[in-house]
Amino acid sequence: MQSLAQLFQQRQKNSTELSYNEYLKRQCDAMNQSVGDLSDYDCPECRNKGYVYRIRGNEVVARECECMPLRDSIRRIKKSGLEGMLDTCTFDTFDTDDDWQKTMKQTALNFLDDTEGNWFYTGGQVGCGKTHICTAIVGEFLRRGLASKYMVWSDEIVGIKANVTDESVYGRIMGKLKTIPVLYIDDLFKTATGTNPTAADVKIAFEIFNARYNDRKLITVISSERSIGDLLEIDEAVGSRIYQRTKKYCLCISKDRKKNYRMR
Repeated sequence: MQSLAQLFQQRQKNSTELSYNEYLKRQCDAMNQSVGDLSDYDCPECRNKGYVYRIRGNEVVARECECMPLRDSIRRIKKSGLEGMLDTCTFDTFDTDDDWQKTMKQTALNFLDDTEGNWFYTGGQVGCGKTHICTAIVGEFLRRGLASKYMVWSDEIVGIKANVTDESVYGRIMGKLKTIPVLYIDDLFKTATGTNPTAADVKIAFEIFNARYNDRKLITVISSERSIGDLLEIDEAVGSRIYQRTKKYCLCISKDRKKNYRMR
Protein backbone atom coordinates (compact mmCIF):
# COMPACT_ATOMS: atom_id res chain seq x y z
CA MET A 1 0.00 0.00 0.00
CA GLN A 2 1.35 3.42 -0.96
CA SER A 3 2.01 6.00 1.71
CA LEU A 4 0.34 9.40 1.64
CA ALA A 5 3.65 10.94 0.60
CA GLN A 6 4.01 8.49 -2.32
CA LEU A 7 0.47 9.20 -3.50
CA PHE A 8 1.19 12.93 -3.50
CA GLN A 9 4.42 12.40 -5.42
CA GLN A 10 2.67 10.25 -8.02
CA ARG A 11 -0.14 12.78 -8.55
CA GLN A 12 2.37 15.64 -8.70
CA LYS A 13 4.00 14.16 -11.83
CA ASN A 14 0.87 14.71 -13.90
CA SER A 15 -0.73 17.76 -12.31
CA THR A 16 -0.19 21.24 -11.01
CA GLU A 17 -1.41 20.36 -7.53
CA LEU A 18 0.64 21.04 -4.41
CA SER A 19 3.59 18.79 -3.76
CA TYR A 20 3.49 16.84 -0.54
CA ASN A 21 6.22 19.04 0.95
CA GLU A 22 4.24 22.15 0.03
CA TYR A 23 1.13 20.62 1.56
CA LEU A 24 3.03 19.85 4.77
CA LYS A 25 4.46 23.34 4.90
CA ARG A 26 1.04 24.93 4.51
CA GLN A 27 -0.39 22.64 7.15
CA CYS A 28 2.51 23.38 9.52
CA ASP A 29 2.25 27.14 8.95
CA ALA A 30 -1.51 27.09 9.57
CA MET A 31 -1.06 25.18 12.83
CA ASN A 32 1.66 27.58 14.00
CA GLN A 33 -0.52 30.59 13.17
CA SER A 34 -3.48 29.31 15.18
CA VAL A 35 -3.96 30.99 18.57
CA GLY A 36 -4.21 29.13 21.85
CA ASP A 37 -5.81 30.10 25.15
CA LEU A 38 -2.90 29.83 27.60
CA SER A 39 -2.65 32.79 29.94
CA ASP A 40 -0.06 34.47 32.22
CA TYR A 41 2.41 35.13 29.40
CA ASP A 42 1.98 36.26 25.78
CA CYS A 43 4.34 34.14 23.67
CA PRO A 44 4.90 35.23 20.05
CA GLU A 45 6.46 31.88 19.13
CA CYS A 46 3.63 29.45 19.98
CA ARG A 47 0.87 32.09 20.06
CA ASN A 48 -0.16 30.80 23.48
CA LYS A 49 -0.77 27.20 22.44
CA GLY A 50 2.19 25.72 24.32
CA TYR A 51 3.42 23.87 21.24
CA VAL A 52 5.33 24.75 18.08
CA TYR A 53 4.96 22.63 14.96
CA ARG A 54 7.64 21.69 12.46
CA ILE A 55 8.20 19.26 9.63
CA ARG A 56 10.20 16.16 10.36
CA GLY A 57 10.63 13.79 7.44
CA ASN A 58 7.19 13.25 5.94
CA GLU A 59 5.09 14.48 8.85
CA VAL A 60 4.26 17.47 11.00
CA VAL A 61 5.36 17.04 14.60
CA ALA A 62 4.88 19.15 17.71
CA ARG A 63 7.44 20.15 20.30
CA GLU A 64 6.81 21.91 23.59
CA CYS A 65 7.40 25.64 23.32
CA GLU A 66 10.26 27.15 25.28
CA CYS A 67 7.74 29.39 27.04
CA MET A 68 6.28 26.46 29.00
CA PRO A 69 8.88 26.44 31.82
CA LEU A 70 8.29 30.18 32.15
CA ARG A 71 4.53 29.71 32.35
CA ASP A 72 5.06 26.97 34.91
CA SER A 73 7.26 29.27 36.97
CA ILE A 74 4.68 32.07 36.94
CA ARG A 75 1.93 29.69 38.02
CA ARG A 76 4.14 28.21 40.71
CA ILE A 77 5.06 31.59 42.12
CA LYS A 78 1.43 32.64 42.24
CA LYS A 79 0.44 29.41 43.98
CA SER A 80 3.29 29.84 46.45
CA GLY A 81 1.87 33.02 47.95
CA LEU A 82 3.26 35.71 45.66
CA GLU A 83 0.12 36.13 43.56
CA GLY A 84 -0.23 39.78 42.74
CA MET A 85 3.14 40.62 44.26
CA LEU A 86 4.99 40.34 40.96
CA ASP A 87 3.14 43.49 39.93
CA THR A 88 3.42 45.32 43.24
CA CYS A 89 6.87 44.22 44.45
CA THR A 90 8.97 45.85 41.75
CA PHE A 91 12.06 48.00 41.75
CA ASP A 92 9.93 51.03 40.93
CA THR A 93 7.74 50.55 44.02
CA PHE A 94 10.58 49.85 46.43
CA ASP A 95 10.90 52.71 48.93
CA THR A 96 14.30 54.42 49.00
CA ASP A 97 13.71 57.12 51.59
CA ASP A 98 16.70 56.05 53.66
CA ASP A 99 20.28 55.32 52.62
CA TRP A 100 20.08 51.67 53.65
CA GLN A 101 17.10 51.23 51.31
CA LYS A 102 18.97 52.88 48.46
CA THR A 103 21.81 50.44 49.08
CA MET A 104 19.40 47.48 49.00
CA LYS A 105 17.92 48.56 45.68
CA GLN A 106 21.20 49.39 43.99
CA THR A 107 22.83 46.17 45.15
CA ALA A 108 19.91 44.19 43.72
CA LEU A 109 20.06 46.06 40.41
CA ASN A 110 23.79 45.44 40.13
CA PHE A 111 23.24 41.74 40.78
CA LEU A 112 20.87 41.36 37.81
CA ASP A 113 23.74 41.57 35.33
CA ASP A 114 26.44 39.90 37.39
CA THR A 115 24.98 36.53 38.31
CA GLU A 116 27.59 34.04 37.11
CA GLY A 117 29.27 32.68 40.22
CA ASN A 118 27.33 35.10 42.42
CA TRP A 119 24.23 34.76 44.61
CA PHE A 120 22.08 37.42 46.29
CA TYR A 121 21.46 37.37 50.03
CA THR A 122 19.49 39.68 52.26
CA GLY A 123 19.05 39.00 55.96
CA GLY A 124 18.19 40.70 59.21
CA GLN A 125 15.37 42.97 60.33
CA VAL A 126 11.81 41.74 59.92
CA GLY A 127 9.62 43.86 57.61
CA CYS A 128 12.45 45.84 56.04
CA GLY A 129 11.61 44.88 52.44
CA LYS A 130 13.62 41.70 52.00
CA THR A 131 10.81 39.82 50.26
CA HIS A 132 9.96 42.89 48.18
CA ILE A 133 13.47 43.33 46.79
CA CYS A 134 13.93 39.58 46.19
CA THR A 135 10.58 39.37 44.42
CA ALA A 136 11.62 42.30 42.22
CA ILE A 137 14.78 40.40 41.29
CA VAL A 138 12.85 37.23 40.45
CA GLY A 139 10.30 39.22 38.48
CA GLU A 140 13.05 40.68 36.32
CA PHE A 141 14.55 37.27 35.64
CA LEU A 142 11.10 35.97 34.68
CA ARG A 143 10.74 38.83 32.23
CA ARG A 144 14.07 37.79 30.76
CA GLY A 145 12.65 34.34 30.17
CA LEU A 146 14.37 32.43 32.98
CA ALA A 147 12.38 29.70 34.70
CA SER A 148 12.20 30.41 38.43
CA LYS A 149 11.14 28.69 41.62
CA TYR A 150 9.90 30.45 44.75
CA MET A 151 10.45 28.37 47.88
CA VAL A 152 9.13 29.37 51.29
CA TRP A 153 11.60 27.44 53.43
CA SER A 154 9.41 26.81 56.47
CA ASP A 155 6.56 25.49 54.30
CA GLU A 156 8.41 23.36 51.78
CA ILE A 157 10.99 21.80 54.07
CA VAL A 158 8.15 19.95 55.80
CA GLY A 159 7.02 18.36 52.54
CA ILE A 160 10.55 17.50 51.49
CA LYS A 161 11.28 15.71 54.76
CA ALA A 162 7.97 13.87 54.54
CA ASN A 163 9.09 12.32 51.25
CA VAL A 164 12.70 11.61 52.10
CA THR A 165 12.12 7.83 52.10
CA ASP A 166 10.35 7.91 48.74
CA GLU A 167 13.28 8.07 46.34
CA SER A 168 11.15 8.91 43.32
CA VAL A 169 9.24 11.82 44.87
CA TYR A 170 12.23 13.10 46.85
CA GLY A 171 14.45 12.95 43.79
CA ARG A 172 11.92 14.86 41.68
CA ILE A 173 11.49 17.62 44.29
CA MET A 174 15.19 18.01 44.98
CA GLY A 175 16.13 17.72 41.32
CA LYS A 176 14.07 20.82 40.54
CA LEU A 177 15.56 22.79 43.44
CA LYS A 178 19.07 21.82 42.41
CA THR A 179 18.79 22.65 38.73
CA ILE A 180 16.16 25.32 38.07
CA PRO A 181 17.83 28.43 36.55
CA VAL A 182 16.56 30.79 39.28
CA LEU A 183 15.82 29.65 42.83
CA TYR A 184 14.49 32.07 45.44
CA ILE A 185 14.46 30.72 48.98
CA ASP A 186 12.47 32.93 51.34
CA ASP A 187 13.05 32.88 55.12
CA LEU A 188 15.88 30.35 55.05
CA PHE A 189 16.11 28.35 58.30
CA LYS A 190 13.01 29.99 59.78
CA THR A 191 11.38 27.69 62.33
CA ALA A 192 8.02 27.87 64.07
CA THR A 193 9.66 27.98 67.49
CA GLY A 194 12.51 30.32 66.59
CA THR A 195 15.08 27.66 67.42
CA ASN A 196 17.84 26.42 65.17
CA PRO A 197 16.90 24.10 62.29
CA THR A 198 17.18 20.35 62.76
CA ALA A 199 19.97 18.19 61.44
CA ALA A 200 17.58 16.97 58.73
CA ASP A 201 16.87 20.57 57.69
CA VAL A 202 20.58 21.32 57.45
CA LYS A 203 21.26 18.15 55.45
CA ILE A 204 18.64 19.10 52.86
CA ALA A 205 19.91 22.68 52.73
CA PHE A 206 23.44 21.44 52.11
CA GLU A 207 22.25 19.15 49.32
CA ILE A 208 20.49 22.05 47.57
CA PHE A 209 23.19 24.68 48.06
CA ASN A 210 26.08 22.37 47.25
CA ALA A 211 24.52 21.38 43.92
CA ARG A 212 23.91 25.00 42.99
CA TYR A 213 27.33 26.04 44.28
CA ASN A 214 28.91 23.63 41.82
CA ASP A 215 27.14 25.20 38.83
CA ARG A 216 28.19 28.84 38.48
CA LYS A 217 25.41 29.63 36.02
CA LEU A 218 22.56 28.84 38.41
CA ILE A 219 21.05 31.94 40.03
CA THR A 220 20.21 31.75 43.73
CA VAL A 221 18.39 34.44 45.71
CA ILE A 222 18.04 34.04 49.49
CA SER A 223 16.27 35.98 52.22
CA SER A 224 16.41 35.20 55.91
CA GLU A 225 16.02 36.77 59.31
CA ARG A 226 19.48 35.37 60.07
CA SER A 227 22.82 36.97 59.30
CA ILE A 228 25.65 35.23 57.48
CA GLY A 229 27.31 34.83 60.87
CA ASP A 230 24.19 33.03 62.13
CA LEU A 231 24.33 30.66 59.15
CA LEU A 232 27.95 29.85 59.84
CA GLU A 233 27.06 29.06 63.45
CA ILE A 234 24.24 26.74 62.33
CA ASP A 235 26.39 24.87 59.82
CA GLU A 236 29.74 25.98 58.48
CA ALA A 237 29.48 23.93 55.29
CA VAL A 238 26.19 25.58 54.31
CA GLY A 239 27.10 29.02 55.63
CA SER A 240 30.51 29.15 53.96
CA ARG A 241 29.04 28.26 50.56
CA ILE A 242 26.46 31.01 50.88
CA TYR A 243 29.12 33.41 52.15
CA GLN A 244 31.46 32.76 49.24
CA ARG A 245 28.78 33.13 46.59
CA THR A 246 27.18 36.26 48.13
CA LYS A 247 30.29 38.27 48.98
CA LYS A 248 29.47 40.94 46.38
CA TYR A 249 25.73 40.93 46.95
CA CYS A 250 25.14 40.38 50.64
CA LEU A 251 22.85 42.67 52.63
CA CYS A 252 22.38 42.18 56.36
CA ILE A 253 20.00 44.81 57.71
CA SER A 254 20.67 45.63 61.35
CA LYS A 255 17.87 44.92 63.82
CA ASP A 256 15.88 48.11 64.31
CA ARG A 257 12.09 48.13 64.71
CA LYS A 258 11.97 51.53 62.97
CA LYS A 259 12.97 49.70 59.79
CA ASN A 260 9.94 47.42 60.01
CA TYR A 261 7.54 48.98 57.51
CA ARG A 262 4.73 46.71 58.66
CA MET A 263 4.70 48.68 61.92
CA ARG A 264 4.11 52.01 60.21
